[in-house]
Parts: sequence; structure tokens; C-alpha cells
Amino acid sequence: MRLSNCLLLALLGVLATAMPAFAAEGSGPYVGIGAGIGMGLAIIGIGVGIGIVGYAALGGIARQPEQAGAIQGAMFILAGLIEGAGIIALVLCLALVFL
Repeated sequence: MRLSNCLLLALLGVLATAMPAFAAEGSGPYVGIGAGIGMGLAIIGIGVGIGIVGYAALGGIARQPEQAGAIQGAMFILAGLIEGAGIIALVLCLALVFL
């Protein structure tokens, strides 16, 4: 509980100090900082999401080994959806810098 509170406060601190970066319009000096923070958060989200999917799939396979093929197929579909959403977030962050 204590670690999660510290991580939440750190995230809120980063987002509070990055407000000028997210509010910048066009090509200002803070657009790159905002895009970098956005890309970092997207990568963290991808890692956490795929970790949760993998953990749940391994737990399901351990409980019902005969269903391993079905669980593995569903796991790959969910991991692909998570990756797709993360790649879209990364592309949008890069478009913020270059466009």
C-alpha cells in the first residue's frame, strides 16, 4: 500500500509539472517533453497490460492444463490488442513532435 501511494504521488508530480508540455500548441519548446512523457507512459502501460495477460494465462493453464491451447490463443489475441493500442499511442506522440 505504501509503495503504491508513493508511485501515485510521483506520477501526479510528473503530470503536474508537465502541464505546460501538454498545453503547448503547434511547435513549442515543450512539445518534445510532452511527447516523451506520453511515450514513456504508453510503454509502461503496454508492459503492465501484457504482464497481467500473461500472468492470468499462466494461472489458467496451471489450473486447467487441458485447455492450454484455447487459453494461449486468447492470450495472443489480447496481447496483440494491447500492443496495437500502445503502438497507436506511440505514433500519436511522435506525430505531436513532427507535425
